[in-house]
Amino acid sequence: MPVIVEEFLATWPLFQHAYLAGWTLAGLLAAIGVLVVARDQIFIGAAVSQASICGIAIALELGDRLGHRGLPWLRHEQVLSALAVLSSGMAALATTRWGKGRRLSHEALTGWIYLFGASAAILVVAHSPHGLEEVHRLLSSSIIGASAVDVALFAALALVTAGTLALTHRRLLLVTIDPPMAAALGLHVPRWSAAISLWLGLAVGLGIRVTGVLFTFGCLVLPPLIARNLCREARPMFLVAPGVAVITALGGFVAAHHWDYPPAQMTVAVLCGLLVASTWWPRSTE
Repeated sequence: MPVIVEEFLATWPLFQHAYLAGWTLAGLLAAIGVLVVARDQIFIGAAVSQASICGIAIALELGDRLGHRGLPWLRHEQVLSALAVLSSGMAALATTRWGKGRRLSHEALTGWIYLFGASAAILVVAHSPHGLEEVHRLLSSSIIGASAVDVALFAALALVTAGTLALTHRRLLLVTIDPPMAAALGLHVPRWSAAISLWLGLAVGLGIRVTGVLFTFGCLVLPPLIARNLCREARPMFLVAPGVAVITALGGFVAAHHWDYPPAQMTVAVLCGLLVASTWWPRSTE
């Protein structure tokens, strides 16, 4: 066995939950990200991530202000996760529904959510050293600190996502790529779009708490973009994208440990390199 792998395995008892959570989340986000890429709405991942950070900042501030006034439950990790999911879910849903009928394009609304979330998160915790440190940690991405509960939660979400995609991937792709045709065939497009947005918000909101913005956003969009360059059709992307994400995260974690680099940043950097390399992949024989 190569020395680099042996060195990595020696850390398994200490960091196994962080590793498993990172790999599982990478596959989960990549699968959902196929629909984001199919919509050509890549920036929505960054916007939803920032909205989730804003929700966490609000939870941290509420915990600092009210946690010692008879409301200690506001400091619990579950409250942080709940507000992260709520904020990301509302942001994802807003990009689908709120801009309709208003003089605001989808791109403009997504950009507004990103900028508001990024600025508000810092402003909310500006006078709280602990809160500001936590927000900066999430923005920079760190997978250290994941628990067995996180691993089980991400695994459950991944299984539900895989089962849902196996049963409904044709309808999901049709709603995503050609909404008028989907409506003509009797599918309730707004309802399907809302479900996709809420599921995206759930995965991103939970992922942000464990791995931060960079890893979450990177695994959401980069593996599907790579898969799009490798596949001739959209359907195989649901298998290729998670495969690329998990394999790259596994190799990135091992390499990061060997050369003493942050694993989240190493994984995203490798995915960026693979995306550039995939542009030369002969997708067709034409």
